[in-house]
Amino acid sequence: MKIGFIPIDNRPVCYTLPLQIVSIDDDIEIYLPEREWLGDLNRYADVEKILDWLSNLPELDAIVVSLDTVAYGGLISSRRCPDTFEQIKSRIEKLKNILSAKKAKIYAFSSIMRISNNNINEEEKEYWAKWGKKIFNYSYCMHKYGTVCKKEVPNEILDDYLKTRERNFEINKIYLDWQKEGFFDTLVFSKDDCAEYGFNVQEAETLEKFGGFIKTGADEIPLSLLARAIKGNVKVAPIFLEDSSKNLISNYEDISIEKCVEGQLKLAGCDVVDVSQADILLYVNNFKKQQGELVMDIDTEPFTGSWNPPKRPYMIADVRFANGADNCFVEQFLQHDFGQNFYGYSAWNTSANSLGSLICAAKVKFLAKKYNYEAFEKLQIVRFLDDWAYQANVRKLHLDSSSLKAGMSDFEKIVFDKVGKSYEISYSLPWNRSFEVEIEFN
Repeated sequence: MKIGFIPIDNRPVCYTLPLQIVSIDDDIEIYLPEREWLGDLNRYADVEKILDWLSNLPELDAIVVSLDTVAYGGLISSRRCPDTFEQIKSRIEKLKNILSAKKAKIYAFSSIMRISNNNINEEEKEYWAKWGKKIFNYSYCMHKYGTVCKKEVPNEILDDYLKTRERNFEINKIYLDWQKEGFFDTLVFSKDDCAEYGFNVQEAETLEKFGGFIKTGADEIPLSLLARAIKGNVKVAPIFLEDSSKNLISNYEDISIEKCVEGQLKLAGCDVVDVSQADILLYVNNFKKQQGELVMDIDTEPFTGSWNPPKRPYMIADVRFANGADNCFVEQFLQHDFGQNFYGYSAWNTSANSLGSLICAAKVKFLAKKYNYEAFEKLQIVRFLDDWAYQANVRKLHLDSSSLKAGMSDFEKIVFDKVGKSYEISYSLPWNRSFEVEIEFN
């Protein structure tokens, strides 16, 4: 199978993780644009180079497209990009012409512009540092009440923000028209960092009313679409370790963890079934009362039960905490070796992020025509070193790139002991911040 793949940006989870996943099946050929052409925290993607690359690809079975990359230069750029509606429309029409000529099935997603409830402008326009929370409150009140109690945001800032939202929403309506023409095999509109009320929620409701498919999440959606593009029936049974709490809502999401799990499985093209019918069991280490947040020092009760691996294929979504693993659960899990029934572990960032990437890798492994065990093993090493070792432990030490190797070495030994071999690994902080770490096999 040959697949073209245009990521959101150049972060490891967006660029290298898809490569690591498809490497599990040597029968899959995946084509990605050069990493340097993609956007990052402060730089837009080189859209012309990406479009030229896309037009020159060989015949493909499927193409997974992050539409924000072509429209705005990336997911983060979609909130900052100064280009006019007409400029963006011209770019996406060029994309449509190229994709039409490819005659491949198109799996695409576009974001509904988020509204973060903070004054952090790292991924927003400059004025978010002062006015972010007040813009959020304006959006929340206008949706919930139809008015605001007090005007807090200067007119020129509010006008700029609303014009950017309107521009992006009008672009999404164009994609919706393409969907009605039958252009996409699958089109997803993603809601990232959701609250109960807000302009983003209103826009999602409008798009859904006119036939759009709305999904909570963002970074994992290209991987869910990649899984969907790989045809084959996989039946999965979710098992919640805190079954009485599966109705609770994860941080940064607006649906219960149970609905999140079911939605991720269905988007990936998997059937949700009972345990007796399942090809793979999905263990969900979910939370009681509230999801913990390691970065924000929000604690929650860790896993205190007893867990043993089943004698059937299984995978683990460790979502008790956002942005990292539950140390208590991992301690239990690592008492056991990785066996042939193990189909993957994930615990990075939001619940949707963890689930989407986990399910994609498990589906690739289950349906693999030419299974590559070493590729699967390396993927799991990366996930444990990233999601557990780094995010849940080393990250809080605030080390720079040159010190990461020393901080990670003890964890490396534990993981290598479980796989029965060792590798030479290097670490870096690709966006010069602690949020994401790059783990590379030398």
